[in-house]
Amino acid sequence: MAYLELKNIYKTYGQGEDSTEVLSNINLEIEEGEFVAIVGFTGSGKTTLVNLINGLVQPTSGEVLFKGEPVVDTSHERGVIFQNYSLLPWLTVGQNVYMAVKEAFPKESKAQLMERVKQYVDMVSLSPAINKRPKELSGGMRQRVAVARALAMKPEMIIMDEPLGALDALTRGNLQDEILNIWSKDKRTALLITNDVDEGIYMADRIIPLRPGPKATLGPEFKIDIDRPRSKTELNDNENYKKTRNAIIEYLMDIGDERKSVSNEEYILPEISPKSFVGQF
Repeated sequence: MAYLELKNIYKTYGQGEDSTEVLSNINLEIEEGEFVAIVGFTGSGKTTLVNLINGLVQPTSGEVLFKGEPVVDTSHERGVIFQNYSLLPWLTVGQNVYMAVKEAFPKESKAQLMERVKQYVDMVSLSPAINKRPKELSGGMRQRVAVARALAMKPEMIIMDEPLGALDALTRGNLQDEILNIWSKDKRTALLITNDVDEGIYMADRIIPLRPGPKATLGPEFKIDIDRPRSKTELNDNENYKKTRNAIIEYLMDIGDERKSVSNEEYILPEISPKSFVGQF
């Protein structure tokens, strides 16, 4: 039995002539401890997919199963790091994280909870800002608070909806490594939604493209046959990296051209332009 399973998922918004089928026939299995990345075009329904997995919305048909049980609501077992920060503006950094750990560990003492807060705020290098409110932080710092809050709850599954896209290259690279370090300690199941092919290859066990919508569906999977821990500086010379990256890029460009020829619409490709890891992080 898969740890997370999406079975024949369809999601439609609106009714009648105004309805739009955003996702169509989505089938996905993720095993316990696996790290999977879904890479897709802008507007392809990636966030809708995250919301379905997290229980924020329900499918029009089909079902989402987590540990064999239907997902009908949100749960701290599935920690989500969103694109936006989703911080409470009237609370400090520490208070935002404290609210999360208090919900996840209701039987722990205040001292134990505060220790968790300090640990994860320090992990994202925000200890000097622990008493600051979101308006006093940069965008990158706010996203780091969101990462700390999600990970501090020690979820059984980490779901990431393009959480690092708005960060500067150095912060993005550091948080990629922090997330991988935490994941590698106990191999918590992870799903990364990204528009960066290189990020997916660096972090995941396999990459699955999400074909552009409407009626977006999943494409073939690409297994990442590169030993862990991975080195960003060494990936450029890794033949498996080159082969996998080229295959993914070719597939994405082909389906982008295919959709454009059918609908005469422009599709914004994921980040697949040639570039090197060296100097990027």
